[in-house]
Amino acid sequence: MKYDCLIVDDEIELANNTCDYLNMFDVKSYVCYSKSEYEEFFKNNSASLILLDINLGDGSGFDICKEIRKDKDIPILFISARNTDDDKIIALTIGGDDYIEKPYSLGVLLAKVKATLKRYGKQESTNYDDGNLKVDYINKKVYVKNNEIKLTSLEYKLLTYLIDNKQRLVTKDELFDNVWNDKYTQDGTLNVHIRKIREQIEEDPNNPKYITTIWKEGYRFDGE
Repeated sequence: MKYDCLIVDDEIELANNTCDYLNMFDVKSYVCYSKSEYEEFFKNNSASLILLDINLGDGSGFDICKEIRKDKDIPILFISARNTDDDKIIALTIGGDDYIEKPYSLGVLLAKVKATLKRYGKQESTNYDDGNLKVDYINKKVYVKNNEIKLTSLEYKLLTYLIDNKQRLVTKDELFDNVWNDKYTQDGTLNVHIRKIREQIEEDPNNPKYITTIWKEGYRFDGE
C-alpha cells in the first residue's frame, strides 16, 4: 500500500496522536515503533515522506537515514527531543531534509509535511490516465473520454483510494477506516457510493471493468 507519510517513533502515544492528526487532514499516514517494524513495512508498502525519530528501541534513526539514502530520494524529516547542534548537523549532513524538535505543534508539523510533499511532488502519480478514464490528482477532476464527470468529495476519495491500491483487494473495513474514518459505516452506504461511481466511469455499470466486487470482502480496481 502507498502512504503519504510513515512515522518511525518509539514514543507510542505521541506517534499515534501524530498519525491520527495527519490522517484527519487527508495525509495518509502509518506508524512504526521500531527499526524492525520499519524494515517490515517496506516489504509490502511505500511512503512519500518519513518522519524519523533518532532514538529507537532497536536501532538509530541516523542508521535508517543512511540506509534510505543509499537508493532512495524520499524526504526525511527528523523528529527528536535531542536538541544539540551536533545532532542537527549530523541529521542534515547524512541526508535529512529538516529537523523538528519535540515537543512539536501538530499544526506546524502538518504544515511542514504538506509543504514537503508538495515540493517533492506528493502526487508522483499526479494523473491516472488509461486513455479512457483520467484522474487529475492535483485539480481533483475526473474525466471519461475527455469529458469531465462530477463526483462528490467522498466518491472522489473512494475512487482515488482504489486507484492508489489498484490490482489488489481493498477490504470494506479498510475503506471504512481510510476513506470514511468511521469503522461503523454500513455496507449498504458503501455499496451505494460504489454504484454511483460505476454509473459515471463504467461503460456498462452492470459489467464493470474498473471496479470489481470481491464477494463479501471488498473491491479491486482493475485498471492499468
